[in-house]
Amino acid sequence: MAKAVDLLVIEDVTKKFNGRTVLKNISATLKTGGILGLIGKSAAGKSVLIHMLRGTEEYRPDSGRVLYNVNVCPKCGNVDLPYPEVKCTACGSKCETRMVDYWSLKEFDPLRLAVKGRIAIMLQRTFALFGDMTVVENVLEAVPESTPDKVEKVIELLEFVNMTHRTTHIARDLSGGEKQRVVIARQLAKEPLFFLADEPTGTLDPNTAKLVHKRLVEYVRENDICMIFTSHWPEAIEEMADHAIWLDAGEIVDEGKPRAVCEGFMEGYSFEKGDAHELGDPIIELKDAQKHFFSVVRGVVKAVNGVTFDIKENEVFALIGLSGAGKTTTSRMIAGMSPVTKGTVKVRIGDDWVNMSEEGFAGKGRATPYIGFLHQEFTLYPFDTILQNLSTCIGMKMPAELAKMKAIQVLLSVGFPKKDIEKILYSYPGNLSVGETQRIAFAQVLIKEPRIIILDEPTGTMDPITKTIVAKSVLKARETLGETFVVVSHDMDFILNCCDRAAFMKDGKVVAIGDPEEIIRKFDLYDDHDGSEGETE
Repeated sequence: MAKAVDLLVIEDVTKKFNGRTVLKNISATLKTGGILGLIGKSAAGKSVLIHMLRGTEEYRPDSGRVLYNVNVCPKCGNVDLPYPEVKCTACGSKCETRMVDYWSLKEFDPLRLAVKGRIAIMLQRTFALFGDMTVVENVLEAVPESTPDKVEKVIELLEFVNMTHRTTHIARDLSGGEKQRVVIARQLAKEPLFFLADEPTGTLDPNTAKLVHKRLVEYVRENDICMIFTSHWPEAIEEMADHAIWLDAGEIVDEGKPRAVCEGFMEGYSFEKGDAHELGDPIIELKDAQKHFFSVVRGVVKAVNGVTFDIKENEVFALIGLSGAGKTTTSRMIAGMSPVTKGTVKVRIGDDWVNMSEEGFAGKGRATPYIGFLHQEFTLYPFDTILQNLSTCIGMKMPAELAKMKAIQVLLSVGFPKKDIEKILYSYPGNLSVGETQRIAFAQVLIKEPRIIILDEPTGTMDPITKTIVAKSVLKARETLGETFVVVSHDMDFILNCCDRAAFMKDGKVVAIGDPEEIIRKFDLYDDHDGSEGETE
């Protein structure tokens, strides 16, 4: 490996949106093979910096510079790692090492486009895949045409992200964690010099996350590129980063060794679950429920393979397990979004049990108005205010003043400070952080006052403080509104803080049901190891 040299230099960048400073005098330097981790609460400015480094025009810094140190080929325009006396990897010509001031170049300058072409990015909760294409086709599409042995490259990348067991699956049928790994493979297929990742493992189970952390570090080191990533998980920062920066309200609070920075960030964080809550009679019932998909290549795929359990009224019930275990499919069966292939899924409305596979108003149509679902891939209406997103956009029919009052109450319940409510109500989703929009999506569900709420990865990309707020919101909604929650999550802290029982799923089956702490301990979901369990999902 060549001696490390500067690859990316960030010099005093500042950025404001609508008069609000979101980044203030941020500086950092990354060398080849270096990894920088960004940690902080929601709206700290982490994602803004990632978009600025990606070169997204609306994130152009108001002041400061972003410098990319690269070898530039004067003959073909290719850019490479900035090592002297190294010929162009595209055409073999002699290269010039240049410190490229990215934002000083015009938008369609060939050099700017060439640098941008060597930047890969993973965005929070945005699974940019072709839904009707298979996993292998999705990755193959991202491999440059000039790459020799493209199929071999795709196989190598799928092995790298532990997805060879899903090569022929259609992308839309994957779990959120599996989609996230395919996105990683697609981005690495571009052979980037700069890898940017916004919460790259936020929706993965702990074991698979450890595996991906380990392999991303290996990739950066072996290829001498650099990586900047954001995470709300101190574990991710400590496992991957060489250097960490703690951001808050756009400013650097602390930086240095990852462990020390994370300890400072987590100081004072705690949560007490409280006394056990009295539960009612069963309100959800699954008996030998199965969901099969048909694949032309693989035949029948048993996503859920005969699960039997019930969930009691006012219970907070968790579905946990490795990515692709069948958790989200099970939750969609409960909501009536995916009819069962065999067996039954029933929901109690009043004193009557409704079959969620039976179509029409007399069937699941009677129950669905009382079921709220927070999707892992949630979306808000981008051209409507938050108040509109919480009222008219979701079909609420009530006087404007009452709608605003309910919106204020629900925003307070999901942790927005009272002093910020008025500003939040009249903001647009694009002006808020991903963590803030995630809480608003949760508020969208709560404002409809459903009897049953299904949360699919509700806290995967939230900081610990916001997770605590959301956990308290769930417990408060259960206590004051009598709601029942089904939580699909890889966030073991959230499960321990919120849930009464947990069902561990593997290969489409429920392996065990019981106290969350016992289930988590039994299946080593907190233990440190080399990731072998994740590799055999």
